[in-house]
Amino acid sequence: MRSLPEEDQRRLLAACFARSDLTLEQLWMRYFALGGSLSLLELDAYLNGLVTLPRIDRDMLAHAVNERLDEMTGPAHAPYSRSIEDAKPLHGPLRALVDLLEGAHRAPPERLPAVVADAGRALDLKIGVYLADYDQRTLVPVRAGAAELDIETTVGGEVFRCAGTTVTREGTLWTVLLDGVERLGVLEIVPTGDADPDDPVLREQCRWLATLLGHLVTVTTQYGDGLDRLRRRRHRGSPAELLWQSLPPLTAATESVVVGLSVQPAYDLCGTVFDYALSEEQAQLAVFDSGVRTASATTAVVHALAAHRAVRHGGACLDEQFAAVAAELAALPDAPAVSGVLAELDLATGVLRWVNAGHPEPLVVRRGAAVPTTGPAVPQFAAAGAPPPVTEVRLEPGDLLALHSRGVAETTDGAGEPFGRARIAAHLGRDAGELPPEIARRLTRAVLAHGGGAFRQDAGVLIARRLPR
Repeated sequence: MRSLPEEDQRRLLAACFARSDLTLEQLWMRYFALGGSLSLLELDAYLNGLVTLPRIDRDMLAHAVNERLDEMTGPAHAPYSRSIEDAKPLHGPLRALVDLLEGAHRAPPERLPAVVADAGRALDLKIGVYLADYDQRTLVPVRAGAAELDIETTVGGEVFRCAGTTVTREGTLWTVLLDGVERLGVLEIVPTGDADPDDPVLREQCRWLATLLGHLVTVTTQYGDGLDRLRRRRHRGSPAELLWQSLPPLTAATESVVVGLSVQPAYDLCGTVFDYALSEEQAQLAVFDSGVRTASATTAVVHALAAHRAVRHGGACLDEQFAAVAAELAALPDAPAVSGVLAELDLATGVLRWVNAGHPEPLVVRRGAAVPTTGPAVPQFAAAGAPPPVTEVRLEPGDLLALHSRGVAETTDGAGEPFGRARIAAHLGRDAGELPPEIARRLTRAVLAHGGGAFRQDAGVLIARRLPR
């Protein structure tokens, strides 16, 4: 923001006062009404160049004159000590962030790449945007003509998997594109001037830019299809569309817990849905699974999810959540059986409590090995009868908790051998050092490979890691 020299401001202010048709006493009254405290004599001395005034008094006098000029025919106004037009930074990280915010105002989703390119120029950078497809196999370029990137084999894919930042030998900086903690894609950043990609300050500035852009991608996708269409590799059926819209974000975190989700098949999801709610004290987790792939299965699990959320939002305990889901399902005509787990994790003590309605038990992995978690279960969500039994274990900091659909364990290979709980535990133990969303992604990819590239049941998993407070 550029400051106007004091004498130039006084000279222009005096000239505007002369055109305002105000007497000195009238100007002083207007100035006094704005909060000024100088005497009439001091004001007269200032206008004649005999004394100087603090900036705040000069600006109040300018405002008093300008109010009068607004009442007239609109002659030139008296200047303030700092020019409002020069408030916008001309270069650097703040200019980049301002450009991104201003450019995204009322912008449709497909305009965001051009907006971020303009923002990058303020940092002497050329920025390319890549978004992960819904299968999380490929990073799709937003710029027309650029090549897609395989998540498993490319530098950009490695940055996405690790949610990190790296610089190649050619001097290209890659950084993950995040909305909060959810991975959306990556940015390819190429210096065009004197910018040094190894400069930690520049990396931090790029991280700010990526975080803001990730938030804008998520927000604009809620009211436009331009970017969402890029992430789709093929048509998504109506059951899958409904379930995807019902899912929470695939990643969330607080200081005490990180949650990651993966669901497959991304375009044919039919009978499995997950949910969670995080607070300062607690993480509430749920899975609902019909085990079949029919239209009625989709309806049943969505109704179960809606009933669960409705009472959970009101502070219901596990028993009350269970009863609400059971009552909802009992009211559905010809609904298939729905299994599920409702769980709550006390983030202060690590105590995990859950109720099981005919579903595979939660898995807990500690230091690479599965911890026994067998507990009582009821056959299904029942609307009447005694409260369901509650199982309780204590999670240590660093432990992984997994809720998975039946299709994960029951998917078979060509010889008819199911993937099985032992393989699930082995994959969780092997990948325990990764981020929870990456652990979940790798597990569902392994199930897909085991099944020969096809899913006969939904394969979904929710991974939660307790963090030390």
